[in-house]
Amino acid sequence: MFASAVIAGLTAYGVVKACTPSTETTRTVVSSDGSVYRTVNLTDTDYPDLTYAAESAVDAVVFVKVTVKTQGYAIDPFEYFFGFGRGQGQMQEREQQGSGSGVIIRPDGYIVTNNHVVSGASKVEVTMNNNKTFEATVVGTDPATDVALLKIDAEGLPTLKFGDSDKLRLGEWVLAIGSPLGEQLRGTITAGIVSAKGRSMQQSREEFKIESFIQTDAAVNPGNSGGALVNKAGELVGINTAIMSQTGAYSGYSFAVPSNMVKKIVSDLIDFGNVRRALLGVTMQAIDDQIAKDLKLSSMNGVYIREVMKGSAAEKAGIKEADVLIAIDDTPLKSMTEVQAKVNSYRPGDKAKVTVIRDGKTIDLDVVFQESSDLTGTTVADGSVSFYGAMLKEASQETLDALGLKKGVEIVSIGAGKVLDAGGTQGMVILYVNDEPVSKPEDVINIAKKAKRSVMVEGVTASGRVTRFVFGKD
Repeated sequence: MFASAVIAGLTAYGVVKACTPSTETTRTVVSSDGSVYRTVNLTDTDYPDLTYAAESAVDAVVFVKVTVKTQGYAIDPFEYFFGFGRGQGQMQEREQQGSGSGVIIRPDGYIVTNNHVVSGASKVEVTMNNNKTFEATVVGTDPATDVALLKIDAEGLPTLKFGDSDKLRLGEWVLAIGSPLGEQLRGTITAGIVSAKGRSMQQSREEFKIESFIQTDAAVNPGNSGGALVNKAGELVGINTAIMSQTGAYSGYSFAVPSNMVKKIVSDLIDFGNVRRALLGVTMQAIDDQIAKDLKLSSMNGVYIREVMKGSAAEKAGIKEADVLIAIDDTPLKSMTEVQAKVNSYRPGDKAKVTVIRDGKTIDLDVVFQESSDLTGTTVADGSVSFYGAMLKEASQETLDALGLKKGVEIVSIGAGKVLDAGGTQGMVILYVNDEPVSKPEDVINIAKKAKRSVMVEGVTASGRVTRFVFGKD
């Protein structure tokens, strides 16, 4: 028996020894598509201890309760049956309750959640993990990424530090923290791994969306929306947003907005009151076998540039149709969602290095991102104001003297958008908008905002020719 015990003990030791990777052995793995994977010290990741991440993050995740007012007919049964009111009743205001989660990102009360959690809310309340409740105001929202920012009147709050979502690896452990199925389960923590990155769930293209979700198998249910996705270091790497399910409950697939995207949006909402979205100005297409064959590509990574918009940042940078965009600022990009998310991390006026493959050669191009044409009225660093894809400034005295004018607003740059499509040109000085004289960009913006159907712009081109153009607001 003693000998058997010794043998069993030695066997067990051998199994443990065999299952414990050597920390001295390192190697680099190169896949068939040329991707290089770094060696990991498995002694640190075999059995991840998630207690630090859970305990340090849970107090920064809050329960969000919203009240939405709706209107509907309240029918009096007496009138309905006897016809005095023809069964229509009276219009009455009703209140509906909804809930979700949020993440405190600053000790002075700024909280990130989902746009769909607070959309249409007349009242928003936030309950902390210590049961304290605050009334919150909505600072701003970004429906395109489903991100919203709240503010409560408090100081010294527990916060979650932003992590770098670009560094997340497939198979990495993460925690989802939120209030699934209501207030009774607030502060619920579930664990899973990163199942995929750069996911898109968009079923319809009728609404402008920017999606590059982190997919995990951490259990998420209704009420988790707006809650935290946390890495092993206790850093915020995503905002839990959606599940994919045929029943409405968790079926193994949950999705989060990457923290790098959230961080930029939140910064814009705090600093400017809206999201300043950069525009590259290209139409993209996923690379398929035929494109890869025609262009003799060594891998399927990147996106095929199908069209370059006239006057866009891409055109000015030298990007051409049939280029394959593979990286921005040395960040490899494998899909359209990854390109979209990366561009969205910049602001108008930011510079970046764009890497493309053209005729079998790798080329680096310098691009200066322009203002997205879906925004208007935003002031950028040089003082110019966005106007449907163009940037406006009060015309300088030198420009006015050269054209023989007393006042006007100059189009200092123009990108893809309604102004370019309607016939506007760079250097044009705008004199009238809808027959009203203008002298500064704010005049142009305010008159255009008042227009119900169309905007008519009259002015003088850089060459001195009188011109006009018209575009619809819808």
